[in-house]
Amino acid sequence: MEHGVVGSRCAAGAGQILTTKSRAATSCGKRTSTSVASCPKHDVKPLQLAANGSSCLANRSPVLKKQRNLSVRSSPAHAVTTFDDAKGVSSSVVEEKIGVLLLNLGGPETLDDVQPFLFNLFADPDIIRLPRLFRFLQRPLAKLISTFRAPKSKEGYASIGGGSPLRKITDEQANALKIALEKKNLHANIYVGMRYWYPFTEEAIDQIKKDKITKLVVLPLYPQYSISTSGSSIRVLQNIVKEDPYFAGLPVSIIESWYQRDGYVKSMADLIEKELSAFSNPEEVMIFFSAHGVPLTYVEDAGDPYRDQMEDCIALIMGELRSRGILNSHTLAYQSRVGPVQWLKPYTDEVLVELGQKGVKSLLAVPVSFVSEHIETLEEIDMEYKELALESGIENWGRVPALGCTSSFISDLADAIVEALPTASALVTRKPDDTDSDLDLMHYLTKMFFGSILAFILLLSPGLISAVRNTML
Repeated sequence: MEHGVVGSRCAAGAGQILTTKSRAATSCGKRTSTSVASCPKHDVKPLQLAANGSSCLANRSPVLKKQRNLSVRSSPAHAVTTFDDAKGVSSSVVEEKIGVLLLNLGGPETLDDVQPFLFNLFADPDIIRLPRLFRFLQRPLAKLISTFRAPKSKEGYASIGGGSPLRKITDEQANALKIALEKKNLHANIYVGMRYWYPFTEEAIDQIKKDKITKLVVLPLYPQYSISTSGSSIRVLQNIVKEDPYFAGLPVSIIESWYQRDGYVKSMADLIEKELSAFSNPEEVMIFFSAHGVPLTYVEDAGDPYRDQMEDCIALIMGELRSRGILNSHTLAYQSRVGPVQWLKPYTDEVLVELGQKGVKSLLAVPVSFVSEHIETLEEIDMEYKELALESGIENWGRVPALGCTSSFISDLADAIVEALPTASALVTRKPDDTDSDLDLMHYLTKMFFGSILAFILLLSPGLISAVRNTML
């Protein structure tokens, strides 16, 4: 997610890549002959997303199975496609109209976009999780927080060029993925849907309908699943499915997480190995995995599997490195926390200071939860954390780039899509149980009651707003 944001955290024809701007597509900075279809640019104010609907905890863990509001039923026999491992995708799949929806966070493209982008972010009930009784506060709180945080966030975006590169990079990944799929004999429309900025997920979904897609693979560009990332975007799909007959009958396969795939693990290990070789004494370098954090309550109260998946991910990457004879020490910490609540520990900034005090001289930062460069890599890691590390006594600093359009990574995503197609089934939803989003209402009430009263006071008192502004920023 964009730092300073939570701190936490279409197509005109087959085979085209869907964005909301008309321009030549690029693949990792290289021009290709692939055209980019466009959607009309909205003349109205940026969409401010409604904060309603229950969380969709689409996950395989036992805890979340009891909570998930999005499930699948078997698709008709004629919708199931067989594959030939030697030849890739069968001809029957090629004849279908396949769509691939890439989901990402989104980011403000100009400084003027920052405040409305922040509003959309904080208006999401999967980002600020209020109990049902206080959900009427969601939008007022989002307006308050986004207004206060916008100046500081603008400074961060200004330092990296005046806006987030996330959309451009995601478009490039989509283009590269289309090419990789074509090499596997799968021609598909690739759609990009951002959660909090253009092109919104809702826009991509509208275009999928217009293109009459017959089978859809949904691929969140987050390696590990979290309620606040993949879960939030899947909840949007859930809400649409409840009301739209087209999607109620469309075979869909959702790839909820993919950090455990060999292609991803090996691609990460390749980047780490390459960056280690740039140090004068590679064997002395500590590998410092920095992941985006989430509030601790997400994990302990809502059953978010993010921490477990992140720890498993690090173990897989280090296992691959050890198989190559790379035996460096490593550690994991979580960045981008904000506010007074506890987040996943240990915190990146605190660990950097501790490592310097312990005499660590060489450090290689690895942004393990990000596959695209954005403000949390370009500003938070490359500027803030690097400066902190050097001040703390670390002398040699390096950083592994985000995967971006790394060919082995893109090829593995293409394999994941091919593998997911036979499992596509019609989505069905059920009415959420009262316990789904408020498993322990009194527990949340205790935590949120005084905060809610404070929110009302802040909204009504400009004097108090000024008094607390510095602490909120």
